[in-house]
Amino acid sequence: MKLKGIIKDIAHEIKDDVINTRRFLHQNPELSFVEFKTSSYIKKILNDLNIPWTSVADTGLIATIHGNQPSDKVIALRADMDALLLHEKNNIEYKSLNEGVMHACGHDMHIASVIGVAQVLSKLNKFKGTIKLIFQPAEETLPGGAVKVIEEGRLKDSEINAIIGQHVMPSLVSGKVAVRSGRFMASMDEISINIVGKGGHGAEPHKNIDPVTAAATIIVSLQQIVSRKNNPATPTVLSFGKLQANGSKNIIPDEVLLEGTFRTMDERWRDEAHLLISTIATSIAEGFGCSCIIKIKKGYPCLHNSPSLTNSVRSIMEDYLGKENVVDADIWMASEDFAYYSEISPSTFYLLGVGDNQKENPSLHTSTFNINEDAIEISVGLMSYIALKYLDN
Repeated sequence: MKLKGIIKDIAHEIKDDVINTRRFLHQNPELSFVEFKTSSYIKKILNDLNIPWTSVADTGLIATIHGNQPSDKVIALRADMDALLLHEKNNIEYKSLNEGVMHACGHDMHIASVIGVAQVLSKLNKFKGTIKLIFQPAEETLPGGAVKVIEEGRLKDSEINAIIGQHVMPSLVSGKVAVRSGRFMASMDEISINIVGKGGHGAEPHKNIDPVTAAATIIVSLQQIVSRKNNPATPTVLSFGKLQANGSKNIIPDEVLLEGTFRTMDERWRDEAHLLISTIATSIAEGFGCSCIIKIKKGYPCLHNSPSLTNSVRSIMEDYLGKENVVDADIWMASEDFAYYSEISPSTFYLLGVGDNQKENPSLHTSTFNINEDAIEISVGLMSYIALKYLDN
């Protein structure tokens, strides 16, 4: 029987086990770098499968599975572990037990999928090369767990030839995947602008230095960085989601806080934009008589999928799922710390369809996000097939 058929049979056989794994993880979400219960749960499963592992990045771990046929090739599969600070509103039997914490980004599915790969590999008689399973903490919080994994050198024990990651996508129906060669996801930076003036009575603005008006002008003016300073061919987003002015209807506050995010796909332009943000905001604030304190926290870099590896992975996907079920992914202005892996090794990050045509599919990072569990069998089988075919070629 050919490898594809064998993997599909095993993935079907263990489907219920992997669903139960995912539901346990969903019910017990943990925030970045405190994924202690999650880590212990993964370790127990790996121990039961007699798969060796080593701790990394505090709560993370890397498992190593050696094939019994000679090959120096090594492929790594990555799953992120952390959940989000969000109250779950789903009415499901496996609803989060941790108040205010929820797997609203599908990391429970990512972990369960890679555990499923470990179960598939434990049932195979032989394969070439080595497969590393990276269970990585803290994707949701800067500076990100990937940096710590890399800095600790756990991936340098042997040469990593390729790293594969996936992300669930509710807008893509279960049974389909989307992949893109080259630049795929944006860099991400956090912006904080504190505008300080002089508060007072709203009826006497001439006696005050109004930071609210300065803040409003700064928000509108900074949008021109994207529309007039950026090359339109370079995807760029500048958004402010927080404006905090603790005055009142008739009280002008002493200061205003703005917080936002800057995202793009070009590192040189990224640095130029940071300088423009600081220069424009400072000059506007000073023009209103205010002072301005700006902090830009540099986050994840742009995620680039290796063209040669991604083309190979796409062919493997088409073989496993059928060409009609592998579609082109659009550029996505979300960010991912998987981008750090793409800087040290040829990497491919793809989107796994978890949507259901029969119902509404809430977006990622929402309190009602959930997945179509039919995608679990597909996810486990596909990741296993990608890894083994890559090692065999």
